[in-house]
Amino acid sequence: MIEIRELNKSFDEIKALDNVSFDIKEGEVFGLIGTNGAGKSTLLRILSGVYKPDGGTALVDEMEIYDNVDVKKNVFFISDEPYFFPNSTAIYMRDYYADLYESFDREAFDGYLSAFRLEGSRRISTYSKGMKKQLAMILGICSKTKYLLCDETFDGLDTVMRQAVKSILAKEIEDRKLTPVIASHNLRELEDICDHIGLLHQGGILLSKDLEDMKLNIQKVQCVFKDEADKDKALNGVEIANENKRGQLYTFTLRTTREEAMARFSSIDTIFYEVLPLSLEEIFISETEVAGYDIKKILLG
Repeated sequence: MIEIRELNKSFDEIKALDNVSFDIKEGEVFGLIGTNGAGKSTLLRILSGVYKPDGGTALVDEMEIYDNVDVKKNVFFISDEPYFFPNSTAIYMRDYYADLYESFDREAFDGYLSAFRLEGSRRISTYSKGMKKQLAMILGICSKTKYLLCDETFDGLDTVMRQAVKSILAKEIEDRKLTPVIASHNLRELEDICDHIGLLHQGGILLSKDLEDMKLNIQKVQCVFKDEADKDKALNGVEIANENKRGQLYTFTLRTTREEAMARFSSIDTIFYEVLPLSLEEIFISETEVAGYDIKKILLG
């Protein structure tokens, strides 16, 4: 488990992290959302032991991270721009990391290298951005660490490769309880893989919630009423997060369970109603509006 308590980090006059506190449970995919400059990379570098916090604590399995070899052997960090030694090849980097991580799986690495069609003897400097991201991810997975910290992992990957990487992560989570922490500025990239989401903005954590809990307690309902009077009957006593009307079609975002929403609308005589799943973006817009923030401005600028 990763425990973060009142974490602070500054670079000269710039406050990168400001009293950040939240937990990351083992075996879940934690999505760290925020714009460029929100503090995501700084946080990941603290969790990997690259940076020392100015204040607060960051614990991995109840141990301090910075300058602690016993902790670092369980953590692999993939930066937004992966670093490889000058003139190195994929095979060279494989051997290098195999010396650092005692559980490194060379056989799995060679298999992934072939599956991703990466030439092991070719200089990495000649790889494309996407190829370098693929190689970094393969190295991270094959190091067999408990925690995998990924900074903008999917940036530079095409759709097919993104799904391939997500499938590999899902398998590793199932097989050995890998705990990935994936930082991204794009909600859509994390929608189908994350269990928990944290939102960073201007160095602070605005929101940290279980995605399934959010989905269970907020619903989107589309409805055409036969009688406008039935609208009040259906919505009496339920919190309405959002309401839109186009012609006769109403779209509501309601803070309630799916069962209660269906019970309310099935109890009245409607022309049409349907309870629909919300996208991660729609859920976050609703949740952050309650907290007094406009996520559309935060994430889109």
